Amino acid sequence: MPFASSGTMRRYRVSYSWQILKKELGLYRLTKDIIVMIRVCKMFRQGLGGFREYQIIETPHRKHPLFSFWDKRKQGRITFDTMDFVAEEGHLPPRAIQIMQKLPSWRTEPEIQALYNLLQVLNSYRNYSEPLQLLLARVMRFERFGRRRVMVKKGQRGNSFYFIYMGTVAVTEDEDGSSAFLDPHPTLLHKGDCFGELGLMSPSVRRATVVCMEETEFLVVDREDFFANKLDQEFQKDAQHRFEFFRKMDLFESWSDEKLWKLVTLGKVEKFSYGQLVLKDFIESPSIMFVCKGSCEVLRLIDLGTSPFYYKWIWQHLELIDDTSLKTHLNEPSPVERFKEFQIKSYPVQDFSTLKLKHLQKAWEQQGSSFSRRIKTSGNTLPKTLGPKIKSRHPHSLECPMINTEYGELPEEAAVGAYIKIHTVEEGETVGLHQILLPENQRDMRPLVLVSLGAEVIRIRREKFWELIDSEVKEKLYRFQIKYPSDEDMCQKFLQENSWNIFRKDLMRLLLKPRQRPSFIPIRPKKKGIYNPKSLVLDLCSLDKETKPCYPIFMAPQKYLPPLRIVQAITAPRYKIQELLPQYKNAGVLV
Repeated sequence: MPFASSGTMRRYRVSYSWQILKKELGLYRLTKDIIVMIRVCKMFRQGLGGFREYQIIETPHRKHPLFSFWDKRKQGRITFDTMDFVAEEGHLPPRAIQIMQKLPSWRTEPEIQALYNLLQVLNSYRNYSEPLQLLLARVMRFERFGRRRVMVKKGQRGNSFYFIYMGTVAVTEDEDGSSAFLDPHPTLLHKGDCFGELGLMSPSVRRATVVCMEETEFLVVDREDFFANKLDQEFQKDAQHRFEFFRKMDLFESWSDEKLWKLVTLGKVEKFSYGQLVLKDFIESPSIMFVCKGSCEVLRLIDLGTSPFYYKWIWQHLELIDDTSLKTHLNEPSPVERFKEFQIKSYPVQDFSTLKLKHLQKAWEQQGSSFSRRIKTSGNTLPKTLGPKIKSRHPHSLECPMINTEYGELPEEAAVGAYIKIHTVEEGETVGLHQILLPENQRDMRPLVLVSLGAEVIRIRREKFWELIDSEVKEKLYRFQIKYPSDEDMCQKFLQENSWNIFRKDLMRLLLKPRQRPSFIPIRPKKKGIYNPKSLVLDLCSLDKETKPCYPIFMAPQKYLPPLRIVQAITAPRYKIQELLPQYKNAGVLV
């Protein structure tokens, strides 16, 4: 085999090296192209984030995305996947959007149940009966529209009704909805509200225009799906329940069925859980409410500092802040007091009161300020002699910020407000009708709050109700008048109940043996929470303390009162219960 020349070998090596270099250059270009593509995709993805129609949501890392529990009512285990409800804040989860993009006949029972659970955050959806909620979850579809989009146009026939899942819409009287953006106080509907359902139940045209004030997400029910899945029958059942409720009321016993059905179409049932706020002020509310199930409480927010009775009550209790004991025949001096008294008796009787009085007067003048007040107690007299008659102590000085009221100075921390219950509205009663026929100068315009105790109410616009009532109903309304107590009477009642609650707690501690705690209590980390029971209690014993407890306080709405702390109870200095009831000297008498 002949050997290649040196030139041939050199050319072969050069060509081989060039091939290797080409391969390395190709790999380098490929790597560079991949890096550029990654960067372009990242920029493209960030750009798409500005379009709500294309949501890209990163799946967060969760240790236990699935959990289940046993449902006693359905006798089965319900599995809940938290990953189905991951979404941007306020938006409908993508999993729910995927379900709603399917035709109603293609949705499975688990998917309908998942939508049913998710939509419980909407108040208007939750107000319907459970069978109707399941039917609505079957036929709803998802829509998202931007600002100024007209959803319902006045004068046109209605083909859909809408639930607002996110955003705000305005209700106007013009056709294009432009007046909503010029009106400083437009009529607004927010998340949880619905509109347009009456347009599907009747052939009448729309009476108002609804326009989006911002980007808004809707859950839409179309006319075809509404009747195809027999939702009209379920709506008719709910309307029949309202009709039967109004028929049982004495106020409408003379009305015909036709007229009563007009009243039924003006309102719908709203459900409120226990403790939920129904109306912030039903005196200014444009609606009247009929309680068809459960009950509600009427509360009044009172500034206690404006009451003369409260001013007198505060200073009567602050006079006990030096812990002066109640004089009873069973009070015996302690061993320390007896020893001091023995020391005083051992010295000759001499009068140093004049020197002591001058020294104390100078000291008090130096310590005095514009925001301090000295409490005069029963033990504020200086002794003339250091003899056996010494039984009093130096006066206690309360130094804390003061405010001027109509009746005198009051500690700044004692200027608080309280919500006081004044009336309970039971099933079958109404709210907002007790002053409807009175002239404006005779109406009680004090703001009143309505809170649910677990109730279902029917809300009707006041002007619509006024158009229906006749002379016979007006005569009944004249007799239907509720006179609420004055603020001073409510303040006295609040303080009397507060004193009774304090006395009852002290008495229970005295008569019942305290619960024995284990010798070792493991230290558990406290959970960070907003609410603290002490936040709603005013402690008069700590007014002059330099270190104040750190917990949040609740302030009154500034619409009705100046910035004012809200309390439910007041803890005041008081005599020991053993001194008031000397026959029960030791704890645990009843145990």
